[in-house]
Amino acid sequence: MKSGDPKNIAVYPGSFDPVTSGHIDIIQRAKPFFYSLHILVAENPSKSTLFSIDERVEMIKSATSAEKNIIVSSFSGLVVDYARKVNAKAIVRGLRAVSDFDYEFQMATMNRRLAPDIETIFFTTRGKFFYISSSMIKSIAQNGGDISSFVPESIEQKIINKFK
Repeated sequence: MKSGDPKNIAVYPGSFDPVTSGHIDIIQRAKPFFYSLHILVAENPSKSTLFSIDERVEMIKSATSAEKNIIVSSFSGLVVDYARKVNAKAIVRGLRAVSDFDYEFQMATMNRRLAPDIETIFFTTRGKFFYISSSMIKSIAQNGGDISSFVPESIEQKIINKFK
């Protein structure tokens, strides 16, 4: 299936608390393979987040405003259910380090069991982003450090303001 085919849809799920330059890199690299890419902000009740679901959706919209055919939304439930709802053929996941692979492989295997017609596609993070995580960004910002090279410029101040 070609990226120009409107049926070629993928979902990129995550908590994005906050969205990082690494997340944006995965979005930009995955986008050419699909007609549209749904960025799915996960509502995970077992996870404590700094930003509300609406704030996270808004930050991603702000950070991806120049991208075409990007749809940002939130969803509570199974990613495969959302993927089916939008007729996605793939779930995009980013891998930073070997430690990510075990969890991501288990998740991909379970998703394949639940939805055999939806593929999981992994993108490895570029070297300049592999050490960046949302939790590290929050820690740096909380302690007054410079996060400008780790997050999109459009959301940097929103993160800093959370800790004032």
